[in-house]
Amino acid sequence: MKYPLIIQNLIDQFSKLPSVGPKSAERLVFHLLYQPQSELHEFSHAIDHLKSSIKQCRLCFNFSESDPCYICNNSQRDKTLICVVAKPQDMAIIEKTGSFNGTYHILGGNINPLENISPHNIKIKELLLRIKNDSIKEIILALNPDMNGETTSLYLLKLIKQFPKIKITRLARGLPMGADLEYADEVTLENALKDRKEL
Repeated sequence: MKYPLIIQNLIDQFSKLPSVGPKSAERLVFHLLYQPQSELHEFSHAIDHLKSSIKQCRLCFNFSESDPCYICNNSQRDKTLICVVAKPQDMAIIEKTGSFNGTYHILGGNINPLENISPHNIKIKELLLRIKNDSIKEIILALNPDMNGETTSLYLLKLIKQFPKIKITRLARGLPMGADLEYADEVTLENALKDRKEL
């Protein structure tokens, strides 16, 4: 079936979003068609103002309404502690725990040769500048335990080790609570053994 051009155009726009195929895009468009005009206006207003209202923090590269962002601007945060993450979403998850009181550095991705993402394409140089210019005591590497996250962590480890006074740590890895050994993969089990704690 051929849709009116305006519907098809919107389907095409939604299809450009990550993880949204043509069928999902079609469902989204028809969902919108059944919404009141006032909700569509709010939706379009939010999209319209996304880029104009949001800034990127010059210190940690988080997206925020202010620059520096609310975390970097908070005098109660420990500025000597930086948690390095790949994406703003990773930072948001750590913040939800309420158990971290340092600052962040968002790389903007991981090193990924298959997608032509080299160390020069992410915010590594900016991290090293922060280490040189600020009185940093500890860097926590909080990157995903996959191939690209591990590659990036090893690369950063090599660079940060040139600052001998800085402690370098990483998030503990292993079996999540309630996990079944039978279904754990070898890498998870290996990390669980390495990160074992004395009882």
